[in-house]
Amino acid sequence: MNLKNIHNVYFIGIGGIGMSAIARYFSVNGKNVFGYDKTPSQITKKLQDIGVQIHFEDAVANINNCCLNKNETLVVYTPAIPSTHHELNYFINNKFNILKRAEVLGAITKNTFCLAVAGTHGKTTTSSILGHIMQPEKATSFLGGIAENYNSNLILGDDKLSVVEADEFDRSFLKLSPNIACITSMDADHLDIYGENEMLQQSFRDFANKVSDTLIVAKGLPLKGLTYAVNETADYSAFNVKVATGSYVFDVKTPTSVVKNIEFHLPGVHNMMNALAALAMADVYGVSLENIKKQLKSFTGVQRRFSYKIKTENLVLIDDYAHHPTEINAVAHSIREMYPNKKVLVVFQPHLYSRTNDFGDDFATALSKFDQVMLLDIYPARELPIKGVTSLWLLDKIKIVDKALVFKENLSNEIIKSKAAVIVMLGAGDIGLMVNEVKNNLEKNI
Repeated sequence: MNLKNIHNVYFIGIGGIGMSAIARYFSVNGKNVFGYDKTPSQITKKLQDIGVQIHFEDAVANINNCCLNKNETLVVYTPAIPSTHHELNYFINNKFNILKRAEVLGAITKNTFCLAVAGTHGKTTTSSILGHIMQPEKATSFLGGIAENYNSNLILGDDKLSVVEADEFDRSFLKLSPNIACITSMDADHLDIYGENEMLQQSFRDFANKVSDTLIVAKGLPLKGLTYAVNETADYSAFNVKVATGSYVFDVKTPTSVVKNIEFHLPGVHNMMNALAALAMADVYGVSLENIKKQLKSFTGVQRRFSYKIKTENLVLIDDYAHHPTEINAVAHSIREMYPNKKVLVVFQPHLYSRTNDFGDDFATALSKFDQVMLLDIYPARELPIKGVTSLWLLDKIKIVDKALVFKENLSNEIIKSKAAVIVMLGAGDIGLMVNEVKNNLEKNI
């Protein structure tokens, strides 16, 4: 499909973090952009503010006359949209040009020099860091989170160089044509899609085989490529690591040189690994190490990735997207590093029945690293319940004594009663929408 011949783009699920970046891209490039989403959000509001027409009821009548010419219209949807969706079926039955989000991203970036970041964890932060490093190079970056420096999931550049977050869900990343790529991790996940871990591992091998120039991998992954590691021998190695006023200062050895005293402000060794992966990709592309160092220092983070909502001497509230045991372990490690002598409460909303079922024991072990645990009900997303898999089932597995199930309407009061000095709210569901209410109620009681 030649995107130059497309004048109208209709998104089904336009409020999704990946979909909205592409919608914004088409809008600023002069296309007529329309869409449906289930509920209004800050993302949909920002799109409406730049002229995108969005509605929130699945009804064919809402399509109106925006897409009468099939040959000039592209319909984009996500795998999360059910097969019973009325608008999607209208477009299918009337033989419109219909592509999944990943296919469109592949088409946009196919004729660019593409830097792709893959991995079961760390890809959003890594791609956001990389997008910030590559912004002076005029890269256009499609991100899976809101980069704080730009308050956007799209960093606009030209049409010659792109940075993309390569998503393994539904094997989406196999639609891309990466020139330089990194793989941050290959932990078991999305087993509702893949069935077994070996199939997930194979998809990463397939992705690696698509890389035309250079593959960069976290040391220890079963793939051939340039490696990166912290305090270990690797092609790109961070060493002399120091923590200074909540930030990292470290040196990096590359295959050809050493750069000293890099400053990076995101907490946690996993984020230093993310910064190192982005540095390696930019270095391989040809960005000077001094420019990389400058951009790393000025990177301020990604929304819902260890995002401070309250940060005072006596009270800290952190919001994070962590929804897999490995990610929760990373958050726990970062908090113990930053606040070793404080009482820490974690509020966790499990995401998907299948993921909770697949990793129940691992979730329990990770959550037991906090001093107090509050669990919300499982956020179902695209799934129907699995018999016996509930938040109570998960709660019983958690080893610490101070634990409870909490209803959303009681959450703020229960958090206030806990008197924890550090509160962490984790999950990929709608828990992120509750954070500001919790923040406001905590501030009233300080």
